[in-house]
Amino acid sequence: MLNIVQILSQELSISPQRLQNALDLFAEGATIPFVARYRKERTGQMDETQLRQLSERFTYLTELEERKKTILESIAQQNKLTELLQAKIEACLLKTELEDLYLPYRPKRRTRATIAKEKGLEPLAQWLQALNKPTATLSQDLATEAARYINKDVATTEDALQGASDILAEGIADQAEIRTHLKHRFFQVGEFVSQVKSKYPEGSTKFEMYRSYQARAKNILAHNLLALYRGEAEGILKVELAIDEERILGDIEERVIRSKIRAVRDFFRGVVKDAYTRLIKPSVVKEVRAACKAEADSESIQTFATNLRELLLSSPAGMKPTLGIDPGFRTGCKVVALDHTGKFLEYQAIFPHQAVGQRDQAAKTVARLIQTYQIDLIAIGNGTAGRETDAFVADVLKTLDRKPIKVMVNESGASIYSASEIAIAEFPDLDITVRGAISIARRLQDPLAELVKLDPKSIGVGQYQHDVDQKLLKQKLEETVESCVNYVGVDLNTASKELLTFVSGITGAIANNIIAYRNQNGAFKNRKQLLKVAKLGPKAFEQAAGFLRIRTGDNPLDNTAVHPESYGVVKTISADLELPLSQIAKIPAHLRPGDLKTYVTETIGEPTLKDIMAELEKPGRDPRAEFKYATFKEGITELTDLKPEMELEGIVTNVTNFGAFVDVGVHQDGLVHISQMADQFVKDPKQIVKVGQVVKVRVLEVNQKLKRIGLSMRSTSSTR
Repeated sequence: MLNIVQILSQELSISPQRLQNALDLFAEGATIPFVARYRKERTGQMDETQLRQLSERFTYLTELEERKKTILESIAQQNKLTELLQAKIEACLLKTELEDLYLPYRPKRRTRATIAKEKGLEPLAQWLQALNKPTATLSQDLATEAARYINKDVATTEDALQGASDILAEGIADQAEIRTHLKHRFFQVGEFVSQVKSKYPEGSTKFEMYRSYQARAKNILAHNLLALYRGEAEGILKVELAIDEERILGDIEERVIRSKIRAVRDFFRGVVKDAYTRLIKPSVVKEVRAACKAEADSESIQTFATNLRELLLSSPAGMKPTLGIDPGFRTGCKVVALDHTGKFLEYQAIFPHQAVGQRDQAAKTVARLIQTYQIDLIAIGNGTAGRETDAFVADVLKTLDRKPIKVMVNESGASIYSASEIAIAEFPDLDITVRGAISIARRLQDPLAELVKLDPKSIGVGQYQHDVDQKLLKQKLEETVESCVNYVGVDLNTASKELLTFVSGITGAIANNIIAYRNQNGAFKNRKQLLKVAKLGPKAFEQAAGFLRIRTGDNPLDNTAVHPESYGVVKTISADLELPLSQIAKIPAHLRPGDLKTYVTETIGEPTLKDIMAELEKPGRDPRAEFKYATFKEGITELTDLKPEMELEGIVTNVTNFGAFVDVGVHQDGLVHISQMADQFVKDPKQIVKVGQVVKVRVLEVNQKLKRIGLSMRSTSSTR
């Protein structure tokens, strides 16, 4: 069987020992964030991406080996296992190739070939196969030989030859080499061809660009393929994977037909055509389409994960007193005040967009809340009435000495959170709309802490997210959230259950127990107290401790990413430098280059020591970027306000393979097509922009009917 570690070593270009160390850590229950951050010496500093590649490929190859065992046992029980076949199976690296090798031996349902065998026609098929050799001679015509097989189940010579043909066709269709060759050909030169069904007149569907469309399977872009499949699923498009079938039949004939006898060659041409049309083509097309879909899914899910990562790691405005406003016209705006910990303080409904008297009262209410709670931040949802509410709040702030920072916040998914079990558990006595306003405010304070409460699919940064492999999507998005949470770290004394659950080593049950312990005993004073939490044993502590922060605890190291297992070396360095632990930020400045080598041990090497020094330079720092926000242009609140060549500031809400969507404050995101993203050629939009980025754009066109906005980020001097 395969040496999996050796194969992985070759594929990933990493030494077998490093790989084995990582696999051993996984087997011991270590998480990828933990291994990437705290076991660099053992893995040769493999990062999260490499570790996930390793984990996924190891799982694939392990499953492949298990499947090989099952297949070999099955073939052996049929007494058909040869040394050559066994060698081919054992050397196989792909599941699809393995199944192709197994196909001739797989127990089959009743087929035309099995029926023909039941009628006693297998000897005739064997006779014909014997004639299919360059040296074969024919002593009598095919019909004469076939006549010998006429019986109560076989009425004519034609029936006999047809039955033999069915047996031979199945034999051809079961050949792994032929199937592998055809799959390769379909992928390389096959074309996806689509048409809108005739019952849909021109301009009546959202799939107009696919009305007459074709693209090679190997070149088709992920979003185009997913659009084709969606149109097909909705019954609007007819989609075909087309190929030059004459060329394909010629390829198979070249591989199969060996006889020089014209009658035999003609017979086998019919067998080949039947094998291809009836047996090979349907399954090969299905496999190639599935493989292309899997590739498109993978690319789209990666784009989704990248966008999600950028959104989760958006700059936090900070844990400051915040006003959250969920805008509305008829039903009014829901306004909540939160303190610097995100705690709910007060709720008011205001009606600034109705009668003048109500607007004046709304202004007084907002002013009072700002003054009473010393508000530093105002978060305004970007949904219906968002820009109007933004303008209203700006007018209120002109009358006040206190000037909080006012920010439009993307409220995608806020309504889903409001009605969720999480929101009900957090605020059982509050109305659903109030919960939405709280979520908007908290998104501004700390996007990561709030957005982890949502199913990532509801955040709105995906591409064809409902069309891709849902199991893979869920897995990749959860991995992304886990990576982000552990990258930033979590405040042990304020984190929600949802946030804690994504910390390395912490399960939902342990997260509940941490909160229960916190509620019963007050704030954690040090990381060691975690060991008093029910079900949080030494292993979970090892995995989690480095990612949990205690802001004002007994030990300043508890507010850093330094793992408790490394506290000893920090204390030694601190003592050598005659610096108290309360002044840990001064330690890096007092160490000379090369001093770190003095502190290397069997378990703590230079990579970990460098990480520790980097952490001590700014203990408790947030690794996310500095907070920035977009300023929407005054007076531009509706689609009708936009004019070509207008220059605006906006915020990127979604990045796809074909461009980026930008919110410019008119309740409808505009599209910067990939061709309009820069003056130079752009291959991947993710290399130019990211979700949450503030960008300057120019309006190219506005389609009022379709509610589409075309934007450009190219300079005005560049050629369109």
